[in-house]
Amino acid sequence: MTERMRIGIVGTDTSHSIAFAELLNDRSHRYRVPGGEVVLAYPGGSPDFELSRSRVAGFAEEMSRRFGVWMADRPEQVAAECDAVLLLSADGRVHLEQFEAVAVGGKPVFIDKPLACSLKEATAIAELARAKSVPVMSSSALRYAEALTKQLQGREDDRPVGVDCYAPMFMEPTQRGYFWYGIHSAEMLYAILGTGCRCVRASGSGDAETIVGVWSDGTVGTIRGSRSGGFPFAAAIARERSSSFANIASEEKPFYASLLEQVMEMFRTGVPAVGMSETLEIIRFVEAANQSRENGGGPVELEPANS
Repeated sequence: MTERMRIGIVGTDTSHSIAFAELLNDRSHRYRVPGGEVVLAYPGGSPDFELSRSRVAGFAEEMSRRFGVWMADRPEQVAAECDAVLLLSADGRVHLEQFEAVAVGGKPVFIDKPLACSLKEATAIAELARAKSVPVMSSSALRYAEALTKQLQGREDDRPVGVDCYAPMFMEPTQRGYFWYGIHSAEMLYAILGTGCRCVRASGSGDAETIVGVWSDGTVGTIRGSRSGGFPFAAAIARERSSSFANIASEEKPFYASLLEQVMEMFRTGVPAVGMSETLEIIRFVEAANQSRENGGGPVELEPANS
């Protein structure tokens, strides 16, 4: 890996593409993440997904104009000409196909949330990554938000006994229920409790969405979401000896910067901060929540995902 990595982006249909390019390429940015530069991007875009179709060209043009990023004709070109790939396409349905195109030469790949919109496709990505020896990491930026990180540091000896996460819960018809925005709060929940959820219930009524997970040690984690965006991202953590509250908006540092720091470390070392087994469990958690919601809120049991 070169000292200053050439980084490619696949998918300019999301504001994340601009956020990451700015943090890497703008040397005057207060929270600049050093070590690499975005040099090439493949726009992509999904014609049947309005938020993708309407934004892909504009973000591609902005990336070219502001940061001098060249546009590629195919995702394979991005992988061939760069040291590492940020697969950022807003549409989780295309992640498997695009990963198949860039999983070459063992170059590390970050796949923006969600890894995929089903456990079947997420598992296929994991199996291909293993077969091709490609380091892969996938995560929501909310996992690394400063306000949450501060509430987790130094608390290893004070076990959480219950967690309530609050979040916007926007939904998009093409993105399978909670996979669009529920993935953010699911990542927060797993950052606090770790793996081991064994049962999920979910229900929606009007503006409100509720997901309840029960972990193997009996710990209960809940997600309370607002489909209109009325809840800010936050988490209340009850511990054996103390309690704390993380208000994500209370910190100035962008959570994209905190995530990108972890991604760049993975690009350098090949070791992801979030293991694939945990990522697969999170995808199964969201899939189970969708299943429960569709079935009237009944419980859905989770089996440990294969890594």
